[in-house]
Amino acid sequence: MYKNANKIVANWIFIGIAMLLFQVLLGGVTRLTGSGLSITEWKPIMGFLPPLNDASWEESFNKYKSIAQFKYIHNHFTLEDFKFIFFWEWFHRLWARLIGLAFLFPFIYFLSKKYIKPSMVRPLIILFLLGGMQGAIGWLMVKSGLNDEDVYVSHLKLSVHFVSAMVLIVYALIVGLSLKTTSQISTSAEVNKFKKLTYGLVALLFVQLFYGAFMAGLKAANAAPTWPSINGAFLPVNQNISVVDFLFFNKISIHFIHRGLAYALVLLSILWYVKAKALKASSLFSTYNKLPVIIVISQVVLGIVAVLISPKIVLGSFGSFEWVALFHQLIGMALLLSFAGVIYVVDREKQ
Repeated sequence: MYKNANKIVANWIFIGIAMLLFQVLLGGVTRLTGSGLSITEWKPIMGFLPPLNDASWEESFNKYKSIAQFKYIHNHFTLEDFKFIFFWEWFHRLWARLIGLAFLFPFIYFLSKKYIKPSMVRPLIILFLLGGMQGAIGWLMVKSGLNDEDVYVSHLKLSVHFVSAMVLIVYALIVGLSLKTTSQISTSAEVNKFKKLTYGLVALLFVQLFYGAFMAGLKAANAAPTWPSINGAFLPVNQNISVVDFLFFNKISIHFIHRGLAYALVLLSILWYVKAKALKASSLFSTYNKLPVIIVISQVVLGIVAVLISPKIVLGSFGSFEWVALFHQLIGMALLLSFAGVIYVVDREKQ
C-alpha cells in the first residue's frame, strides 16, 4: 500500500465534507427562495438535465401549477419566475449527484490501488449508504408538499432531512479523522467524565438543530420578531394548547423552546470550557477547546439578529434576513462539527 495512502484518503473524505456542507447551505438557499417544490418529480438518473426546450419548460411549469404552493402563493408567477426557483432546486439535486460521483469513483480507484485498508471498507460503505438514504429522505420531504393542500413541505420531515445530513457529515468527519491519527483511545476516568459532559452537550445540540429546522419549516421567525421577550412575554401562555402542539406545531412555543435551548447551550458551553481548561491535555486540545464557546455565542447573536430583522422578509427576494438566516445555519453546523472534532481529539489524549 502507498505510504501516504491514509493521508490521501482522509483528504478525499474532507473534500466530501466540504461538498456536503455546501449542499446543506444550498438546501437553505432553496428553502429561503421558496424553490423546494418547483420540481415535482424524482428522477435519480435523468433528473440531472433541466428542461432543454420551451415545450419541456411549459410541461414542468404546468406540473408546478397543479400543487397548492402555486395556487395559493405563487399564482402570479410567469415562466421566468418559475425558471428562477427551478434553478435552485435543480442545482441542489445536481450537487447531490456530484457528491455521489465524487465518492463512488475515487472509492473504486482507491480500492483497486489498495489505498483503503480492509478495516476502512465497512465505514466507507456505511458513509455511502447514509448519503443515499439522505437523498431518499429529501424526496419524501419534497413529496409532503406536492398536494392540493400544503403550501410548504412538512417541517417535521424537513427537520429529519436536515439532522440526518448532519449525522452524515459528523460520521464522515470521524472517519476522516480516524485516518489522521494512530494513537490509542484514552480510558482515564478524567477523560471519560469530560466526554460524558461533551456527549450530553452534543445530544442537546441535536435537539436544538431539530427546533431550528422547525423554525425554518414553519416560517416562524417573524411570528415573534422581538428580543429578549417573545412578543412582550417570556413564557407563552395558551391554556388550550396541547402538549403535542406546544412541542411540534405552535410557532410561539417553538420560539420559546428554541430560544431556551440556545441559552442553555451557551451556559453549558461555558461550563464545558471551564472543565476543558482544567483537563490535562495536549496543546492541540488546548487550542481547539476554545472554538465551541466562540461559535455558540456567535450563533446566538446571529439568531437574535435574524429574529429582529424578520419583519423585513420580502417574499421572493433574498435580502438581509435570508443572508443572516443562512449564516445562522452555517454557524450551527460549525458548532456541531467543532464539538465532534474536540471529542475525537480528547478521546485520544495520552494520559
